[in-house]
Amino acid sequence: MTKQNKALLSELVRTDFKLRYQGSVLGYAWSLLKPLLIFVILYVVFVRFLKLGDGVPHYPIYLLLGIVLWNFFAEMTQQSLGSIVGRGDLIRKIRIPRWIIVLSSSISAVINLLLNLVVVAVFMVINHVDVRFTIVILPLILIEVYLFALGISLFLSALYVKFRDIGYIWEVFLQAGFYLTPILYPLARITNLSFQKLIMINPMGQAIQDARYAVVTDQTITAHRLFNGGPYTLIPFAIILVLLVGGLAFFRKESKYFAENI
Repeated sequence: MTKQNKALLSELVRTDFKLRYQGSVLGYAWSLLKPLLIFVILYVVFVRFLKLGDGVPHYPIYLLLGIVLWNFFAEMTQQSLGSIVGRGDLIRKIRIPRWIIVLSSSISAVINLLLNLVVVAVFMVINHVDVRFTIVILPLILIEVYLFALGISLFLSALYVKFRDIGYIWEVFLQAGFYLTPILYPLARITNLSFQKLIMINPMGQAIQDARYAVVTDQTITAHRLFNGGPYTLIPFAIILVLLVGGLAFFRKESKYFAENI
């Protein structure tokens, strides 16, 4: 990346972050308050009343970590989806690498993720969660989620230029994905083994469970355990690779027509 592109990327990230909370009284605090408020509501309903977390060590942290990772995935894809259209004036005026616009949106989401992980760490201390050596794999899991979201973001941002309905369709997919991914409920609650395996083929399900295993409790069901370390364990990573390579190719192809279609 050239110095000019780096400077442009830095400026776009700063602008995205400022515009997101422009006019808000609490401003940047919402990047922390939003996942916490969602956590409190879900915790009261699903843990206190429905008792979904019974038997899971440190379930509040277990739940909070799942919410934080899912929110990062949802935020990154939703922001990136409209990023090209949102920067239409810039694309028409100057010649810049289009991928920088999607990358800047993703970095804004990464900043929020890091802030939210600090909150998770504070809650871990309050709840006396032991820090185990497995926590060292957490950065790799975060990179995995990022690459998964980036592959989807490249597809969505390019499609959105032509088809604005993609925004509504993706909202429905995210809502369905939230409930199909073991965020609110422990995977052990699902008694059908085949359905458990189907859920864990989803890269987000696999990543969230791996993160919980690494950070919260070693009693978490992971894809490695579920598939006994067999080749099916690699399916989520294969999906990510296909989406990333396919997304890059599709975005590159469609980027030639962005200026005339926006």
